[in-house]
Amino acid sequence: MKTTLRSTLISCFALTALSMTAQDDAALLKKAKKIHEKAFTVDTHADTPMLLSRGGFDITKDNDARTTNSKVDYPRMKRGGLDAIFFAVYLGQGPRTPEAHEAAKKRALGIFDAVNTTLKQTSELAELATTPEDAYRIGKTGKRVIFIGVENGYAMGHDLPMLQKFYDLGARYMTLCHSSNNDICDSSTDPKGAEYQGLSPLGEQVVKEMNRLGMIIDVSHVSDSTFYDVIRQSKVPVVATHSGAKAICNHPRNLTDDMLKALAKNGGVIQLNLLSDYIKTIPPSPEREGALKELYAKYSIKDRRGMMTLPEAEQQKARADFMELNKKYPIQLATVKDAIDHIDHIVKLIGIDHVGMGADFDGGGALADCFDVSQYENMTIELVRRGYSKKDIEKIWSGNFFRVMKAVEKGKTRELSLK
Repeated sequence: MKTTLRSTLISCFALTALSMTAQDDAALLKKAKKIHEKAFTVDTHADTPMLLSRGGFDITKDNDARTTNSKVDYPRMKRGGLDAIFFAVYLGQGPRTPEAHEAAKKRALGIFDAVNTTLKQTSELAELATTPEDAYRIGKTGKRVIFIGVENGYAMGHDLPMLQKFYDLGARYMTLCHSSNNDICDSSTDPKGAEYQGLSPLGEQVVKEMNRLGMIIDVSHVSDSTFYDVIRQSKVPVVATHSGAKAICNHPRNLTDDMLKALAKNGGVIQLNLLSDYIKTIPPSPEREGALKELYAKYSIKDRRGMMTLPEAEQQKARADFMELNKKYPIQLATVKDAIDHIDHIVKLIGIDHVGMGADFDGGGALADCFDVSQYENMTIELVRRGYSKKDIEKIWSGNFFRVMKAVEKGKTRELSLK
């Protein structure tokens, strides 16, 4: 009898605990949804223009992320509560010759044209912004807000006036390099190692010109020595538009604690990349890596982004092969909890004012439970779960980055007034 009574009491306590947990979870979700809905949300890096420039991609449709291999469109932005996003005018690193630089400039301008043509054709759904004030104004209309950035200074060659051209076309940041060294600086991932031990003489001129224009310098992808050169030479805050914390995931693309401290002292911001390899050390898959190597060799490309440089017919074949490869050897993805571990570390180290979101969607960014922009609310839910306040979350989603945008613009105005 006593045993039965004890068992009954234990069962009652367990049910009560479960009920309380369910109630707590429901309250937390309600709170998170409210915060996410009211916050102005910005993602500072997406490679969606690669899809726009190749043609055949309808950004006005709710595309399936797994069958189209796309992570961003207007309906999914709305569904995920994402107000604004930076579209990257991205170029992979090519030959460093005068002829190749001229070709790169033309390709970059072609991508700008693709973005601006898309915006003209979809003006009832989205609009270009170049300032935080633009973004807030557009957001109030219910439209999606599109900013532009340039990824890889290779796009300007040695032509400093191209920076003015990019700025006039709407670009408000430029990532100095990509996965290889260029004529501006050393990259964090060039297998050949450093050439300049930081910025080149051209790179120093680029920093000055970007400061003058009011264009944000993006230190994602750059080597550690390049990072410190930029911090020393820039007169305004800089950003890492899609990076992570090296203490949490030891990848050369991520920032060390000392770099994070220097970034905070500079007044800058690190925007969290959601590419799983930068979030968490993923166990190697020899089968997948071997299959990828064969795929890249088949199409004479270096990586997945190289598919975008192929003629349209070959692109279609390469994409189909890549989708089949993913089915046969599915990639292991990090989770939202893994990603927020980076934010926790950054906030504890340098404070809440120096972190934001820059997923690198359509450039490899994807988590198991934040696979595309439609699932962005999951990030806010986990932030609330970990005790971040409404004010904290608003800073992470846009406040911190917009502060830098304003500071860079103000720095430009001040410099011009001294002339």
